[in-house]
Amino acid sequence: MPQSTYLQGACVWHGADMAQDNRWVKNIPAAALEQIDAALEASKGQDWRTINADNFNLSAASAFFDEVREELENGSGMVKIRGLDVKRYDQEQLRRLWYGLGGNLGALLYQNCRGEVMREIKDEGKGVGSKLYGATVDSSGKPFLSSGARTLSPGELRFHTDRCDVVALLCVRQASEGGVSKLASSATVYNEILARRPDLHALLCQPIPRSRFGEEMGGEHIVYDLPIFGVRDGKLTSHFSLTYIENAQMLPGVRKLTDAEHEAIQLLMDVAQEVCFEMRFAPGDIQLLNNHVIYHGRTAFKDDISTGQDRTLMRLWLGMPNSRALPPEHAVLWGDVSAGRPHGGIAQPATVR
Repeated sequence: MPQSTYLQGACVWHGADMAQDNRWVKNIPAAALEQIDAALEASKGQDWRTINADNFNLSAASAFFDEVREELENGSGMVKIRGLDVKRYDQEQLRRLWYGLGGNLGALLYQNCRGEVMREIKDEGKGVGSKLYGATVDSSGKPFLSSGARTLSPGELRFHTDRCDVVALLCVRQASEGGVSKLASSATVYNEILARRPDLHALLCQPIPRSRFGEEMGGEHIVYDLPIFGVRDGKLTSHFSLTYIENAQMLPGVRKLTDAEHEAIQLLMDVAQEVCFEMRFAPGDIQLLNNHVIYHGRTAFKDDISTGQDRTLMRLWLGMPNSRALPPEHAVLWGDVSAGRPHGGIAQPATVR
C-alpha cells in the first residue's frame, strides 16, 4: 500500500472554527420560494412519488443549487439551508416540496430494502428494531439494534455515515430537549490519526469486516470487507458505522478484529468527538452532508407532544451529479465508483421494483 499523505482543502476543518464560520450556511433565494409555491400548486393532487425535476420546476434556484453542490463536493462538505417556513405547508405538501427539492439537487436513492425513498426520522417507540429489521441480540442476550432502528429511537446516535453521496434532512419539528446534531470532518479525523498514530491509521486503510444486517440487498454476501479510509485523486471517502462492524463480529466465521484494530476504531471515535461541533435544528432548516467527508451523530432527545415538540425530520438520500471518483476497492459498497455518478442507495428485491 502506498504511504498515506495528509489531506488538504476546504474539507479539512475543526469544529471550533466551523461553528463561527457561516460559509456553509445559505439562505434560499426568495425567487426560489415563490417558485416552490407555484410548483406545489401545479402539482396539487399528484402523488409525491411521481415528482421530479421536470415536473417540479425550480429553475429560479439553479444557480443556488450549483453553489450548494459545489460546497458539498469541493468545500466544507456540508450545507445548512435556511428560509423555508414549514408551518405554511401541510404534511402532503411538505412531501411534494421536499421530494421535488431533492430531485432538483441530485438523484433520489432507496434508503432500505423496503423501497423507501423518503423516511421520517422520529421516535417510533419500543420494538421498532424487531418490527422493521428483525430481533437481534448480542453475546449477553441484550437487544442489539440495527443502525436504522437506532435512528428511529430517541437515543444517542454515534458518529457514522450513510450509504449515499449526500444525506439530506429537513427539520419539521424539534424535540423539547436534546436532539443536537454533531458534525465532524472525517478528513480532519484522517489527518489527526495519521499524525498521532500512523500505525493505527494504516489499519483503517485496510479491509474491515462489515455486516449488511438485513438492511441491504445490494450484495451476494451477508458480510463484506471494506476499509474505513480510502483516497482517490487526493479526495477521501470514509464509510463508517460501528453498528455494522459490531454486528459482523457477532456472526460465525467472520474474522475477529485484532486489539490494534479495536484501538484504531476507538481512536477514530475519540478524535471525531474532539474535532466536532454541535448545531441544533430549527423547524425549516435543511441539512445536507457529504458522507464521504463528514461524520454525523446526534445527542439523545426527549419529545413533548403536548407542546408540539416531537422531533421529526424528513430524510432523503441523494446521489450527486458532481460526485467524486471512489477507490476501486470500495465498489463492494458503492457499486459504480466513477466520478459524476450517483453513489450508494440500497438495491431492491424484484418485488419492489
